[in-house]
Amino acid sequence: MVTFVDTVTLHLRAGKGGNGCVSVRREKFKPLGGPDGGNGGDGGDIVLVADPQVTTLLSYHHSPHRTGGNGGFGMGDLRAGAAGETLDLPVPLGTVVKSTDGEVLHDMITPGERYVIAAGGRGGLGNAALASPKRKAPGFALLGTPGDEGSIVLELKTVADVALVGYPSAGKSSLIAAMSAARPKIADYPFTTLHPNLGVVQAGDSRYTVADVPGLIEGASEGRGLGLEFLRHVERCSALLHVLDCATLEPGRDPLSDLDVILAELAAYEVPEGQTPLLERPQLVALNKIDVPEARELAEMVRADIEARGFRVFEISTVSREGLRPLSFALGELVDTHRAEAAVEVPAERIVIRPKGSRTEFTIKVEGGTYGNIYRVLGEKPVRWVQQTDFQNEEAVGYLGDRLERLGVEDALFKAGATPGSTVVIGTGDNSVVFDWEPSIASTAELMTSPRGTDVRIGGGSRRTTSERRERYHERMDAKAAAREELEIQRRASREGEE
Repeated sequence: MVTFVDTVTLHLRAGKGGNGCVSVRREKFKPLGGPDGGNGGDGGDIVLVADPQVTTLLSYHHSPHRTGGNGGFGMGDLRAGAAGETLDLPVPLGTVVKSTDGEVLHDMITPGERYVIAAGGRGGLGNAALASPKRKAPGFALLGTPGDEGSIVLELKTVADVALVGYPSAGKSSLIAAMSAARPKIADYPFTTLHPNLGVVQAGDSRYTVADVPGLIEGASEGRGLGLEFLRHVERCSALLHVLDCATLEPGRDPLSDLDVILAELAAYEVPEGQTPLLERPQLVALNKIDVPEARELAEMVRADIEARGFRVFEISTVSREGLRPLSFALGELVDTHRAEAAVEVPAERIVIRPKGSRTEFTIKVEGGTYGNIYRVLGEKPVRWVQQTDFQNEEAVGYLGDRLERLGVEDALFKAGATPGSTVVIGTGDNSVVFDWEPSIASTAELMTSPRGTDVRIGGGSRRTTSERRERYHERMDAKAAAREELEIQRRASREGEE
């Protein structure tokens, strides 16, 4: 049964924006009071929240699919749709947010920090918001756009001040249990610790956290044993405590050889760019299990050699608690020194101002096809406008053509070599729209008059006017009268023949 998870893949889909409403106000003595369709509500975002009370990603391991709330549809009488509910996903401190390609998107290290990982879709405008002096009563509204959709990877890297490093069964779990209120699993076999354990240590005025992580063996930096899971959680620690077993009975092992293996694996592990290499961080050595007489003798023998390498050495016993108090104060001094240096080294945040005009609105990519070139239009605005367009409504399609023409897509297609009838694609994937390009579709649209919901440039004005319907009615009545008169003539002729 899985009890601890530090890496998980999440599949996210933010809420869809609600559609705008097409409505015309009608009341007594005001049969056409103007458009009053409300806007659709925005879709709900998906937000990651750094929560100190959360210690594992287990809940996302069991439920990796998360969806934001959809926005409500707009309604008549200028009533806007409700916004979709925002979905908050609490994650532990130290969670690194990555794309599926391994790119780091964000690092959740501050309690209460919020990061929008998937933005909800925009709500569509109703016809009241689309009205203008030249288009007084739009017969269309904009559709809501879909929210962001995709997968991310959450990777937990324990946030602690001190990391306990050492071979399996060196006594790391017993040490953290003796120094703090943590109660990790302790047993007399290797790899008892399968996931990090955190403990809080109070040494005088110094208060710091200690991480007990899975044991380290030779080849850990290459993934042997639980090495990669171990080393990932050491990255964020400011100091290292080497716990060496002086009472081991395994052949070929002693505190000096164990220390050499641990240092070699720490040196081989590459930390992320911008972080201090593991071996360059403050380090102490604890010779453990001196409550055993043979272990005490061995600790006294190797202490001088370890100190000659530049390490500060402490002889301890987690059973009798001998040497734990000076060790805790020494670790507190290292942590306090690191915190003081980090507070001074924090650089001032740079504010970068990017004018909106410097941004390219769209690009046109010419792609070869079996029946000629295909001109693909890419850009945030064109793709969003296509998503907002109801292609069953001629007036909405005409409005899309007007927007693209004002953006400069017409001129850019001409420069790219497109000719009338060329295949043009807006967007990519399932949301793309393919059509045969006709430049005349985006000219003087707002100066043309046509019934609501139609565009004479697209449908040729298929909806008849009142005068046309009246003329057609008179033609039908005249045809019926002529038919009745012809029948009357035939009836009289047949009577005369009988007489």
